[in-house]
Amino acid sequence: MFKKTILPVIAATIWISISEFVRNELLLKSYWIEHYSGLGMVFPSDPVNGAVWGLWSLLFAIAIYIFSKKYSLIETTMLAWFVGFVLMWVVIGNMNVLPFGILVFAIPLSLFEAFLAAFIIRKMM
Repeated sequence: MFKKTILPVIAATIWISISEFVRNELLLKSYWIEHYSGLGMVFPSDPVNGAVWGLWSLLFAIAIYIFSKKYSLIETTMLAWFVGFVLMWVVIGNMNVLPFGILVFAIPLSLFEAFLAAFIIRKMM
């Protein structure tokens, strides 16, 4: 069970966490900070926020694992991407905390993130 279930989920969680950190902390953080500043808010980047993103990464990896048991790699990727990202963007866009300009970068990078996580899980299952 460990090698076919837990290990793939842990590996995908690590990949997702790295991808999220690079995208949002290294590549796009200035967009986030500027957008939040324009709203009169401070972009949340306390350690507790990082921990919540770590939990999100684990939950996303679990969802991908579940999807990958039934669907092909591409179907898993697209379903995971839609559930993990598109729905999140709709909600945070509705709350006016999404800087829409980041989507030019975030869409392809998040598709790659979902694809590679699904690939890792499928190869390790």
